[in-house]
Amino acid sequence: MRILFCGVGAIGSTAAVLCRNLKATLVFVDFDRVESKNLFAQAYVKPSVGKNKAEALKLQLLNLHGVKAESHGVRLTRDNAEALCGGADLLVDGMDNQNSRQVLIDYARQAGKPLVHGAVSADGTFGLVRWDERFTPDAEDAQGQATCEGGAHLPLLGLLSATLARAIQDFVKHGTRRDSLVNLSSVLAQ
Repeated sequence: MRILFCGVGAIGSTAAVLCRNLKATLVFVDFDRVESKNLFAQAYVKPSVGKNKAEALKLQLLNLHGVKAESHGVRLTRDNAEALCGGADLLVDGMDNQNSRQVLIDYARQAGKPLVHGAVSADGTFGLVRWDERFTPDAEDAQGQATCEGGAHLPLLGLLSATLARAIQDFVKHGTRRDSLVNLSSVLAQ
């Protein structure tokens, strides 16, 4: 099984680390670089600052856990979606903007690939784990709006990432597709 994580920021990087025990090849796609501010809410260590996020996560999994993964330090686009996602058995959306999510959604639906989304509300009050057939990406209030910076929503991000990782594990092991609503009071399976 090949699991492709598109976007390995706060949600994607933490969920990927929590999936390190699966009998699957983990693949990371992200064009962004690790910044000092990312260390508060993302699964990166200080020596990763300045490195591409996908490559940094791949190296961390190998160095800290002995897990081999693959990385692609590029932005997912309509032009490269087939090349990046074609070999995946499961697509995981950890991206933070509507345009990129839509590229992944369009590809997954056209190719018939299973896709699970992890998303947090802009105000940090709740998060969603949704399988694609029941997910609609919201428009950003402002383009490039950061919802996961500085660790302000760290407890929620941790719960959301763990819930996403569990959804991935359940799919890999049992083929189940369960949605969840996450807030600081509860995790509700839907």
